[in-house]
Amino acid sequence: MPRRFPIVQFPNRPLIVAALAGAAARWLEGKVGHAPSRHRRQAALARLISRLALLVWALEEVLDGANWFRRLLGVAGGGHAIWRLRCERGWGADLPLDVRLGGERRHPGDARPRPAPGGPG
Repeated sequence: MPRRFPIVQFPNRPLIVAALAGAAARWLEGKVGHAPSRHRRQAALARLISRLALLVWALEEVLDGANWFRRLLGVAGGGHAIWRLRCERGWGADLPLDVRLGGERRHPGDARPRPAPGGPG
């Protein structure tokens, strides 16, 4: 691979922060089952930091990537981070879309699970 077309680079600060915060979130989520709710809040905060750091990295790659592949990688990483933030934070929950969670059908604004089409019930 020519040096003028780098595909893999040493991670910069936002990517390191994203990885460390993501690892911390996974570690804290493992403690949630038998720990106080503060671990849930800490895990959620670590996850948010991870996603925001990934967005910063993606923006840096899109604006200042070394080549077209790195810029495309930034677009993909930013899209993934936005999609995960939207799912985790419930952004866009008012859209008229069914969301499948664990085989159950949920409607926006409806907290009661409904059976999936073709299922029992």
